[in-house]
Amino acid sequence: MNTADTLSQHLSRSDLQVMAYTDPLTGLGNSYSLRDKVREIATERASDPAPFTIGLANLDGFKPINDLFGPEAGDAILCQVANRLLACVPDGATVIRHGGDEFAFVFPLVFERKAAEKIGSMLKEVLSAPFDLGERNVRLSASFGFAVYPFAGEDFVDLLKSADTALYRSKRRGRGQITVYSREIAQEMKRATQLEQALRNAIIADEVDVHFQPIVNLKDDSVVGFEALARWCDADLGYVSPAVFVPLAEERGFIDMLSEALLRKAAEAALAWPKELFLSFNLSSAQLMDPSTSANVLSIIGRAGLDPRRLELEITETAVMTDENVAQKIVTELRAAGVRISLDDFGTGQSSLGRLRDFSFDKVKVDRAFVSRISQDRASEHIVKAIVAMCEGLNLEVVAEGIEEFSEALKLKALGCGMGQGYFYGKPVDAVATLRYLATKYDSIDAVAAAG
Repeated sequence: MNTADTLSQHLSRSDLQVMAYTDPLTGLGNSYSLRDKVREIATERASDPAPFTIGLANLDGFKPINDLFGPEAGDAILCQVANRLLACVPDGATVIRHGGDEFAFVFPLVFERKAAEKIGSMLKEVLSAPFDLGERNVRLSASFGFAVYPFAGEDFVDLLKSADTALYRSKRRGRGQITVYSREIAQEMKRATQLEQALRNAIIADEVDVHFQPIVNLKDDSVVGFEALARWCDADLGYVSPAVFVPLAEERGFIDMLSEALLRKAAEAALAWPKELFLSFNLSSAQLMDPSTSANVLSIIGRAGLDPRRLELEITETAVMTDENVAQKIVTELRAAGVRISLDDFGTGQSSLGRLRDFSFDKVKVDRAFVSRISQDRASEHIVKAIVAMCEGLNLEVVAEGIEEFSEALKLKALGCGMGQGYFYGKPVDAVATLRYLATKYDSIDAVAAAG
């Protein structure tokens, strides 16, 4: 007789049923009890379908903490989460551990979106307080997805799927987000999935293009380099803005594949330019968290034959802040190989001055939010003037982004800004058009441009 047979003899049927429906770690109900609870309420309200709400909560950043402090610490946090949720949900509500670091709720008296959002905000606040791990405290946030019966589904499977769709949207938008399912959100998620597949196919087929925008020396308006910018025109979807598809590639985890394809194309195009011109290329926040980024970048430009000293990589302060240690290592390795590093969107972050002190940058790009108001707004003028003076003292070059008017160019020249880019000096164009543009500046590449 095995252990299970012996155990079953000493346990009543009700005991076994309780065990089958209970999460052994937290003592909460499990996914089976969630299913039965939802079906029970739906059956009660079938004749007169009064709404009720189910919700899902997923802990943001739980896995790194579990990996860092160990599974015992992770289990302690999950038990504390369970206790907090039980203590604060309204009377009649049910809290369930749905698996892993995900919890589920049934709210019989939450009838519509605003009430669900209000409950979500309260739960989010409760889970934002530090968790006690004995010698240390850790903080977590949680993302929420809610679905209201019967609008988001009339049976358990559909209702849970809707809550999961809402949760997925919350996770895509960042940490600590709350989403209540709607048909519009479902359509948005469906479009994002379709767009993702089309983009993956376009990368594999090498159909995402690179355009180049000139960067000029403001003293004499001569071209000193080009910034590479992603462009995608799909046969079915038409033109898709990089403001849409680049964040999508980051969210869905294939920004590396996109970025590496674009860098290869950009580096190959730059070989046809005069050798004194540099190529400026943007690194994503995901790349600044990957220790292999510097080796990958140098390998790509090495295969293309581009001198690392002609490459300039733009990084944002937000990207640097995600994992400063790894970002610092990447920056150090790239600069050691001759690659120059530029801090993009300067002035829009939270601690840019500290970033300039802690990191080794070669250049600062002044965000267009200041440049676009420099002619009318004295505050913007003084900010740009201060940035230029500070960078001069730090031996950093300065580029003003988004110059669209002659008056802006004049003002920046008067303030001593070294470089600029924007529609006033040239819109982004493809590699062939870039060569034609250069042919008007350099006699030596006339033949190359004509061939294109």
